[in-house]
Amino acid sequence: MTAPDFRGATTAGEAMLRAPKVLDATATVAEVRALFEDDHVHAALVVAGRTLLGVVERADLAGLPEALPAYRAGRLAGRVIGPEADLYATWLGMPRRRLAVVDEDGELLGLLCLKRSGRGFCSDADVAARGRARAATSVSASPL
Repeated sequence: MTAPDFRGATTAGEAMLRAPKVLDATATVAEVRALFEDDHVHAALVVAGRTLLGVVERADLAGLPEALPAYRAGRLAGRVIGPEADLYATWLGMPRRRLAVVDEDGELLGLLCLKRSGRGFCSDADVAARGRARAATSVSASPL
């Protein structure tokens, strides 16, 4: 097994995205479905203030009504991790590609995102670059 590239990070808190997209507690299942139209989005983080109410994945939405509050579709068990968690051990046993990083009070600190390759974690710089590339593509594809 080739060693992953963690860019010098040793904990989940060091490797997490610090400004993940979040939905507030009023978000509905319909809004989460719209968020999932972007194939880079694998989990929706629903918060009340800074407190994480639930992590919603695509499969959680099956058969649910559009108007249902999104936090009721999600869960925390198995989908959160503390910031001090060892990054290598986490990587070895990651049950999914996204784990919310929360403090002991349940406040959302960030999102640990395993790259599609499985060989490292997404960084804030990676996400920003992808956003700039999408913006440039949509501008260049727009009619005059």
